[in-house]
Amino acid sequence: MTDNFSADNSNKEPATAQESKSPLTPKAAPKKENMLINILMNIIIPTLILTKLSGPNYLGPVWGLVTALAFPIGYGLKDFIANKKINFFSALGIVSVLLTGGIGILKLPTEYYAIKEAAIPGLIGLMVLISTRTRYPLVKTFIYNDTILNVEKIAAALKEHRKEDAFEKTLRLGSYLLAGSFFLSSTLNYILAEMIVKSPAGTEAFNIEVGKMNALSFPVIALPSMIIMIATLMYIFRSIRLLTGLTFEEVLHETSK
Repeated sequence: MTDNFSADNSNKEPATAQESKSPLTPKAAPKKENMLINILMNIIIPTLILTKLSGPNYLGPVWGLVTALAFPIGYGLKDFIANKKINFFSALGIVSVLLTGGIGILKLPTEYYAIKEAAIPGLIGLMVLISTRTRYPLVKTFIYNDTILNVEKIAAALKEHRKEDAFEKTLRLGSYLLAGSFFLSSTLNYILAEMIVKSPAGTEAFNIEVGKMNALSFPVIALPSMIIMIATLMYIFRSIRLLTGLTFEEVLHETSK
């Protein structure tokens, strides 16, 4: 009985080791990026620091800039170490903070701030358009990604129905709509900055005006752009469902349900 028991155990141990190396063994899924934390760390917190804490009574312009930069740089480095790729929002946050802080520290003419506010979304819109000519259109970063959609299931269904080329056309049109939302944001940013930010850069009044602009930017700028982005998302959803036959629940990523 003992010999049989030992033999059984000796047979089971290699099998267990073999099973652990089997290609069918499910691998741990990579951790999904939280878009809210991404935007918070790279854009919202640095902007609040520059507008609320960079006055002479708080951090001052230089340390305000350094502190604001620490968030997108730190988050970008963490993301690069984890995923071995540059975080788009971190790069955007660094550029935005450098431009805003630089205008304040160098005390450049106030008009530069309006140009900067228009330039950031304008450049993103241009990058979205240029990316349609590459293998990695930015619409996939903003909308068609695995934090929102079940990309693997959609890709398999598109291949099965031979609708991959048709879906590429959908993504191209989606890119144009997405770029349009950024160009609209660029135009509204410039108009709003020209109307509100009039004090010399580097002064406390300048920081207050920038803070006021940020408070108004949601209803005046973000809301119209968000409507266009949601319309783009709905268009891509509808196209996916028509091309693949998948239901709305099947299109969404499991964590998004």
